[in-house]
Amino acid sequence: MVKIIAFNKPFGTLCQFSGEGDTLAKYIDIPNIYPAGRLDKDSEGLVILTDDGQLQNQISSPKFNKFKTYVVQVDGEITQDAIIQLAKGIILKDGPTKPAKAEAIDEPKWLWQRTPSIRVRKEIPTSWLQLTISEGRNRQVRRMTAHVGFPTLRLIRTQIGDWKLNNLALGSYETL
Repeated sequence: MVKIIAFNKPFGTLCQFSGEGDTLAKYIDIPNIYPAGRLDKDSEGLVILTDDGQLQNQISSPKFNKFKTYVVQVDGEITQDAIIQLAKGIILKDGPTKPAKAEAIDEPKWLWQRTPSIRVRKEIPTSWLQLTISEGRNRQVRRMTAHVGFPTLRLIRTQIGDWKLNNLALGSYETL
Protein backbone atom coordinates (compact mmCIF):
# COMPACT_ATOMS: atom_id res chain seq x y z
CA MET A 1 0.00 0.00 0.00
CA VAL A 2 1.26 3.48 -0.93
CA LYS A 3 2.22 5.72 1.99
CA ILE A 4 1.24 9.38 1.72
CA ILE A 5 2.14 11.74 4.56
CA ALA A 6 1.16 15.41 4.97
CA PHE A 7 3.66 17.43 7.04
CA ASN A 8 3.48 21.03 8.26
CA LYS A 9 7.09 22.13 7.80
CA PRO A 10 8.37 24.79 10.22
CA PHE A 11 10.52 27.73 9.13
CA GLY A 12 14.21 26.78 9.06
CA THR A 13 13.68 23.07 8.38
CA LEU A 14 15.39 21.51 5.38
CA CYS A 15 13.22 19.35 3.08
CA GLN A 16 15.53 16.35 3.38
CA PHE A 17 16.20 13.62 5.93
CA SER A 18 19.96 14.00 6.32
CA GLY A 19 22.40 16.86 6.66
CA GLU A 20 23.25 19.63 9.08
CA GLY A 21 20.64 21.57 11.02
CA ASP A 22 16.93 20.88 11.26
CA THR A 23 15.83 18.23 8.78
CA LEU A 24 12.67 16.19 8.27
CA ALA A 25 14.24 13.46 10.44
CA LYS A 26 13.69 15.68 13.50
CA TYR A 27 9.91 15.37 12.97
CA ILE A 28 9.23 12.19 10.99
CA ASP A 29 10.45 8.67 11.77
CA ILE A 30 8.92 6.68 8.92
CA PRO A 31 11.32 4.65 6.75
CA ASN A 32 11.51 4.87 2.96
CA ILE A 33 9.44 8.01 2.37
CA TYR A 34 10.66 11.05 0.50
CA PRO A 35 9.38 14.58 -0.05
CA ALA A 36 7.47 15.13 -3.29
CA GLY A 37 8.91 18.50 -4.20
CA ARG A 38 10.54 20.90 -1.81
CA LEU A 39 9.94 23.95 0.26
CA ASP A 40 13.04 26.05 0.82
CA LYS A 41 14.43 26.49 4.33
CA ASP A 42 12.76 29.91 4.69
CA SER A 43 9.27 28.67 3.76
CA GLU A 44 6.65 26.95 5.89
CA GLY A 45 3.65 24.75 5.40
CA LEU A 46 2.49 21.68 3.55
CA VAL A 47 4.95 19.08 2.32
CA ILE A 48 3.70 15.77 0.92
CA LEU A 49 5.94 12.74 1.45
CA THR A 50 5.48 9.32 -0.14
CA ASP A 51 7.16 5.99 -0.79
CA ASP A 52 5.81 5.92 -4.37
CA GLY A 53 8.30 7.30 -6.90
CA GLN A 54 5.68 7.70 -9.63
CA LEU A 55 3.41 9.71 -7.33
CA GLN A 56 6.38 11.74 -6.16
CA ASN A 57 7.10 12.65 -9.79
CA GLN A 58 3.44 13.53 -10.51
CA ILE A 59 3.39 15.92 -7.55
CA SER A 60 6.72 17.61 -8.18
CA SER A 61 7.10 17.68 -11.98
CA PRO A 62 5.79 20.87 -13.66
CA LYS A 63 4.54 18.85 -16.64
CA PHE A 64 1.66 17.49 -14.52
CA ASN A 65 0.36 21.00 -13.67
CA LYS A 66 -0.25 20.14 -10.01
CA PHE A 67 -1.57 23.34 -8.44
CA LYS A 68 0.15 24.60 -5.29
CA THR A 69 -1.41 27.34 -3.17
CA TYR A 70 0.53 29.70 -0.93
CA VAL A 71 -0.36 32.36 1.60
CA VAL A 72 2.22 35.11 1.24
CA GLN A 73 3.07 38.08 3.45
CA VAL A 74 4.75 40.80 1.42
CA ASP A 75 6.56 44.04 2.16
CA GLY A 76 4.18 46.92 1.39
CA GLU A 77 0.48 47.21 0.56
CA ILE A 78 -0.06 44.94 -2.45
CA THR A 79 -1.65 46.78 -5.37
CA GLN A 80 -4.29 45.63 -7.81
CA ASP A 81 -1.77 46.20 -10.62
CA ALA A 82 0.68 43.78 -8.95
CA ILE A 83 -2.12 41.20 -8.51
CA ILE A 84 -2.97 41.51 -12.23
CA GLN A 85 0.70 41.08 -13.21
CA LEU A 86 1.01 37.95 -11.04
CA ALA A 87 -2.20 36.54 -12.53
CA LYS A 88 -0.96 37.09 -16.11
CA GLY A 89 2.45 35.56 -15.44
CA ILE A 90 5.83 37.13 -14.88
CA ILE A 91 8.94 37.04 -17.03
CA LEU A 92 11.76 35.86 -14.77
CA LYS A 93 15.42 35.30 -15.66
CA ASP A 94 14.68 31.62 -16.35
CA GLY A 95 11.69 32.44 -18.59
CA PRO A 96 8.03 33.34 -18.28
CA THR A 97 5.88 31.84 -15.55
CA LYS A 98 2.50 30.36 -16.29
CA PRO A 99 -0.45 32.52 -15.23
CA ALA A 100 -1.22 32.31 -11.51
CA LYS A 101 -4.35 32.72 -9.45
CA ALA A 102 -3.66 35.74 -7.25
CA GLU A 103 -5.79 37.66 -4.79
CA ALA A 104 -5.22 40.01 -1.87
CA ILE A 105 -6.43 38.53 1.43
CA ASP A 106 -6.61 39.53 5.08
CA GLU A 107 -4.04 38.10 7.47
CA PRO A 108 -5.16 34.51 8.11
CA LYS A 109 -6.78 33.95 11.50
CA TRP A 110 -5.26 30.44 11.74
CA LEU A 111 -1.69 31.75 11.48
CA TRP A 112 0.87 30.44 13.97
CA GLN A 113 3.78 32.45 15.40
CA ARG A 114 6.93 32.15 13.35
CA THR A 115 10.29 31.80 15.06
CA PRO A 116 12.16 33.96 14.30
CA SER A 117 9.48 36.52 13.54
CA ILE A 118 9.65 38.47 10.27
CA ARG A 119 11.41 41.80 10.14
CA VAL A 120 9.08 44.72 10.76
CA ARG A 121 9.66 48.25 9.53
CA LYS A 122 7.52 50.93 11.16
CA GLU A 123 7.20 53.06 8.03
CA ILE A 124 6.36 50.21 5.63
CA PRO A 125 3.19 48.14 6.17
CA THR A 126 2.85 44.53 5.11
CA SER A 127 -0.01 42.80 3.32
CA TRP A 128 -1.12 39.29 2.43
CA LEU A 129 -2.04 37.50 -0.75
CA GLN A 130 -3.01 34.02 -1.81
CA LEU A 131 -1.14 32.76 -4.84
CA THR A 132 -1.74 29.51 -6.73
CA ILE A 133 0.82 28.33 -9.27
CA SER A 134 1.24 25.16 -11.30
CA GLU A 135 5.00 25.11 -11.74
CA GLY A 136 7.16 25.27 -8.63
CA ARG A 137 10.52 26.50 -9.88
CA ASN A 138 13.24 27.28 -7.37
CA ARG A 139 11.99 30.12 -5.11
CA GLN A 140 9.39 30.99 -7.76
CA VAL A 141 6.82 32.70 -5.55
CA ARG A 142 9.51 34.82 -3.89
CA ARG A 143 10.92 35.84 -7.27
CA MET A 144 7.45 36.63 -8.64
CA THR A 145 6.44 38.92 -5.76
CA ALA A 146 9.83 40.67 -5.80
CA HIS A 147 9.48 41.22 -9.56
CA VAL A 148 6.22 43.14 -9.05
CA GLY A 149 7.77 45.24 -6.26
CA PHE A 150 6.54 43.38 -3.16
CA PRO A 151 9.26 41.16 -1.67
CA THR A 152 8.06 38.10 0.23
CA LEU A 153 8.49 38.25 3.99
CA ARG A 154 6.69 35.02 4.86
CA LEU A 155 5.63 32.12 2.65
CA ILE A 156 3.28 29.31 3.74
CA ARG A 157 2.16 26.54 1.37
CA THR A 158 -1.42 25.58 2.20
CA GLN A 159 -2.36 23.20 -0.61
CA ILE A 160 -0.88 20.81 -3.19
CA GLY A 161 -3.49 19.50 -5.64
CA ASP A 162 -6.34 18.17 -3.51
CA TRP A 163 -4.23 17.88 -0.33
CA LYS A 164 -4.68 20.74 2.15
CA LEU A 165 -2.82 21.83 5.24
CA ASN A 166 -6.12 22.19 7.13
CA ASN A 167 -5.51 22.36 10.89
CA LEU A 168 -2.31 20.30 10.92
CA ALA A 169 -0.17 21.65 13.76
CA LEU A 170 3.21 23.13 12.96
CA GLY A 171 5.91 20.40 12.99
CA SER A 172 3.39 17.55 12.93
CA TYR A 173 2.30 15.10 10.26
CA GLU A 174 -0.61 12.84 9.41
CA THR A 175 -1.03 9.81 7.19
CA LEU A 176 -3.42 10.40 4.30
